[in-house]
Amino acid sequence: MGKRLTKRNEDYSKWYNELVVGADLAENSGVRGCMVIKPYGFAIWEKMQAELDRMFKETGHENAYFPLFIPKSYLSKEASHVEGFAKECAVVTHYRLKNAEDGSGIIVDPDAKLEEELIVRPTSETIIWDTYRRWIQSYRDLPLLINQWANVVRWEMRTRLFLRTAEFLWQEGHTAHATEPEAIEEAEKIMHLYADFAENHMAMPVIKGTKTESERFAGAIETYCIEGMMQDGKALQAGTSHFLGQNFAKAFDVKFATKEGNQEYVWATSWGVSTRLVGALIMTHSDDNGLVLPPKLAPVQVVIVPIYKGMEQLDAISEKINPLVKELRSKGISVKFDNRDTHKPGFKFNEYELKGVPVRLAVGQRDLENGTYEVARRDTLTKEVVPMDEIVAKIEFLLIDIQTNIFKKAVDFRDTHITQVDTYKEFKKILEEKGGFISAHWDGTLETENRIKDETKATIRCIPIDSEREAGNCMVTGKPSERRVLFAKAY
Repeated sequence: MGKRLTKRNEDYSKWYNELVVGADLAENSGVRGCMVIKPYGFAIWEKMQAELDRMFKETGHENAYFPLFIPKSYLSKEASHVEGFAKECAVVTHYRLKNAEDGSGIIVDPDAKLEEELIVRPTSETIIWDTYRRWIQSYRDLPLLINQWANVVRWEMRTRLFLRTAEFLWQEGHTAHATEPEAIEEAEKIMHLYADFAENHMAMPVIKGTKTESERFAGAIETYCIEGMMQDGKALQAGTSHFLGQNFAKAFDVKFATKEGNQEYVWATSWGVSTRLVGALIMTHSDDNGLVLPPKLAPVQVVIVPIYKGMEQLDAISEKINPLVKELRSKGISVKFDNRDTHKPGFKFNEYELKGVPVRLAVGQRDLENGTYEVARRDTLTKEVVPMDEIVAKIEFLLIDIQTNIFKKAVDFRDTHITQVDTYKEFKKILEEKGGFISAHWDGTLETENRIKDETKATIRCIPIDSEREAGNCMVTGKPSERRVLFAKAY
């Protein structure tokens, strides 16, 4: 805990990597490109998972589980889907190992070649739609609203903990509907659900929108997204929801009998968020001292550190603290009483500051005599003395106030990093000197989109759904444009 983090304004990437490791969230594994999520990092993901799972179930979705392995022939049934994922797929070709005859170790048994290669799940549309063909026969079977919590593999050469790894954890929803409007409504509903979670639990403001054709999910008719702004001025795609039309239904022959007795293809959606959200949480709120966690997702919301000399003082403090711990827990507040005798209070203060615990209480012999606690809040690093008979109400207030405060701070940062430009020259200047979202007109062509990406590394993050149409001219070509879109460099 003695080593301080690199400052964000010196090397943001190094700061991030040091923080993930230093706060005990994750580490690189023995498998290149994969990570080990440590208990504290996984506890954050568990809180995210629990809340999202509740939200999914409240909107009528059920959980299921589908195989990790997908036959290669399945992936090739939807042309744009296979094209989009082909370069990222890990492939299983054999089903057995054996000892080498020369005693050099274990080798792949050449006689154990699979008749058909298996793809390690990059996403589950194909295996799920092969299954849905058996589940869906009639309009009575619709809508089918399924989610699964799983891991996926997308081969990545350049990785970063939580943000981009070869294997990651996520949820993926896959739904089937009788009509096109119902499927579109579902895809939009999930986009709004993701935005609700991001803003009200992660305290991370997002912009809702749709992707351009080149940025859509492979096999989608429309991709809806939420985009967040990180403290280094780069955007991060925090969640996507896809209207798949009838592409997968036709590829896997998933039809249903209508009320009139006709056979029609179903309409589909898919949607997902991943452990990338942990990275988004870190980069939205944390500071040069360590993590800053929103209380709603903090594994430990309140930590109590005793300051004592000898067991007699610790016993006296514990006698006062134990009922407080019990009362806080009865109110659904996660609290830790750190009475370890292996570390000094100063070490503990630094540890919990680094780990982003929202509220810290310190109590020593003098505090017992005065009937007070020293209370520190992580977001502002301020301290105050609070009477013991007011502490529960104070903690309840602080947890709400910290959640509100860090969201407001993130909104203010995001809003001051949205810049409107009309010329390509101005666009490049803002991108280089300020960063953030840049609102500009675009002529709607792939050619112009690719040119901007090649020349500046900025991409169209989304076409905002909440913005009004505004006629103008493309900043690059001068051709007519119906509305502004948001550009940014992104993770």
